[in-house]
Amino acid sequence: MPDQPRSSATDTADTDRPAPRTPSPSPYRERLWVPLWWWPIGFAIAALLAAEIHMGAPGLRAWLPYALLAPVPVWVLLWMSRHRLEVTVAPDGTAELRVDRAHLPVSYVARAAAVGKTAKSAALGRQLDPAAYVQHRAWIGPLVLLVLDDPDDPTPYWLISTRRPDQVLAALGLPSAG
Repeated sequence: MPDQPRSSATDTADTDRPAPRTPSPSPYRERLWVPLWWWPIGFAIAALLAAEIHMGAPGLRAWLPYALLAPVPVWVLLWMSRHRLEVTVAPDGTAELRVDRAHLPVSYVARAAAVGKTAKSAALGRQLDPAAYVQHRAWIGPLVLLVLDDPDDPTPYWLISTRRPDQVLAALGLPSAG
């Protein structure tokens, strides 16, 4: 129907409609998975426990512990790997660090540093402030240290486990002091 004239009401309705907004991709995203070599160990522990139960039950009941305990290491290891670290950028251009449910706008960060594997024990040991926000995973070596400058927040700094601290700091737009 190309011969039909278009009304001005439909012309303005088509042009005045805002374009659909697509969420901008995250500059950095990481899930803190457990190491792959933990999976066979988890299944071996479940199999040993099932074998202990198997010895006391003859017949068809002997295989029941294997069937019931097989999903346990899967659940435990996936639960331990649930932590996520993400850097998002708001529409106004400010970066924000999200670690699980906690979030930190970069405007409240005074200094930042990458903490290596060798300095990790010192950062988490006697020097650790009890008021600090810590998301530590023992199977991940390096950390990111973010010193806060927020007078309303009693938290002096954040210590976050990450496999690539330099990429996290670059996504936040912060220079590393370390």
